[in-house]
Amino acid sequence: MKHWERKMVVIGRLRAKPLLAGQLLCGLAAAGLAVRQASGAWDDGAAEVLRAVVAGNPAVTVLIAAALAGVVHFRRLWRRRASHIRHDGSLLYRGSESWPLALIRDVVVARNGIGIASLRLVVDDDSEVTRALAPLYMLEDSPEAVRGGVMFAVAGVRGFPAGSAMN
Repeated sequence: MKHWERKMVVIGRLRAKPLLAGQLLCGLAAAGLAVRQASGAWDDGAAEVLRAVVAGNPAVTVLIAAALAGVVHFRRLWRRRASHIRHDGSLLYRGSESWPLALIRDVVVARNGIGIASLRLVVDDDSEVTRALAPLYMLEDSPEAVRGGVMFAVAGVRGFPAGSAMN
């Protein structure tokens, strides 16, 4: 494992507070909706309460499922919170994912289908797909600072020393 001998430079850190808040809000929403759904069946036993939650009002059941999916989503992101955006001079890393710095053309801010903005890498590998680097709400530093750090590392690989001075 040669890459452990290289010095890592941290470009950006991910924060945990939005993830904790997302888990808490989705969990409270799921619990509140489940209590609302089962409100008329408390005296009839546990089986009737479970039936009321699952087979009661279908719209509320769908909202409970969506809130539980939100808890799962934020929990997955919570496990990735310690993955810093870093480079070792030849590769850019985020968690277990890596991209060669020589193939990175740009870092852009793009919105996904539901409107969440994230930093995405434009990689020159003959594909039209950008690679997700990090959602903006997860970045501890400003998006411009992270973008500038990545582009400075890319410029260092390409032999242009003033990469951060480019417009």
